[in-house]
Amino acid sequence: MAYLLRSALTQSVSKTTRTMWTTVQRNMSSHKKETDEEFDQRWKAYFDRPNIDGWDIRQGINHMNRLDLIPEPEIISACLQACRRVNDHSLAVRYLEAIRHKSNAVSKQVWPWILQEIRPTLDKLGVSTPEDLGYDKPELALKSVDDM
Repeated sequence: MAYLLRSALTQSVSKTTRTMWTTVQRNMSSHKKETDEEFDQRWKAYFDRPNIDGWDIRQGINHMNRLDLIPEPEIISACLQACRRVNDHSLAVRYLEAIRHKSNAVSKQVWPWILQEIRPTLDKLGVSTPEDLGYDKPELALKSVDDM
């Protein structure tokens, strides 16, 4: 009985409904495109906030690391100064290490240029580079048999 009722219902519904084709337009990118200068100013302002804490710095660093770009030296300096304000030297060094890894994947000339540009900030804040701490070489690496 239930089978007959179900089949009668589906037949009546299929006869009364019509297929309507509609086109839905979705404006996903209706916002204004951000220029490079606006991007730089936004991130500098993010890291220059006086009430920023370590979690916010990490969130900003993780967001920028996910982007397909290497930040400008003034953004890097602003982040390093934020790390100094919250007294987190290890976060600053790890951020530099991530930038070094990302820039060496692009070109071997990018990291020395970035280091040259942020050197006054590093000296003023007393932040060590990954090379100063020996993070550019593996700690327990074995010698290659070809070098012996």
